Amino acid sequence: MGKLQLPARTQQAQTLLRTSGQVIPGVRTTAYTHSEADHIQYGARTAAGTPLKSGSIRSAAADWSIYPLGTVFQIQGDSSVYVVDDYGRALVGTRTIDIYQPTISLMNLWGTRKVNIRVLRWGSPARSLAVLKPRAYKAPHVREMIFRIQGQTRPG
Repeated sequence: MGKLQLPARTQQAQTLLRTSGQVIPGVRTTAYTHSEADHIQYGARTAAGTPLKSGSIRSAAADWSIYPLGTVFQIQGDSSVYVVDDYGRALVGTRTIDIYQPTISLMNLWGTRKVNIRVLRWGSPARSLAVLKPRAYKAPHVREMIFRIQGQTRPG
């Protein structure tokens, strides 16, 4: 299998816009847990196929066309490190990041917050595509992320 290539204009735009250490102010965050009805079929696993993390390194879900798989960040004022290793239908087309919490009570405690995040390392659009493309037939939100990563507009 060949290496996935992004269109040159998409690669250039991402290089210009995404730098390590970048602070993104006012990011809307929500929380989720593995025992919610819409996640229960996946158990305590991420879309990347790894166990959901809740220690000093924590899992987060996002639209992979905005925050690619593997993006590592910190929330200002929080010593934890978060890694984008999951996605969710309701996140596609938004800049919202869903923070994994191991229990429903911690999920509810988090609620919805606007936070400043500092990106420690941007993830890989190519890795995102490698995970998403085999799933394209399953759901419209997966196809939407693929179109966005490839810099295309959705056929109408």
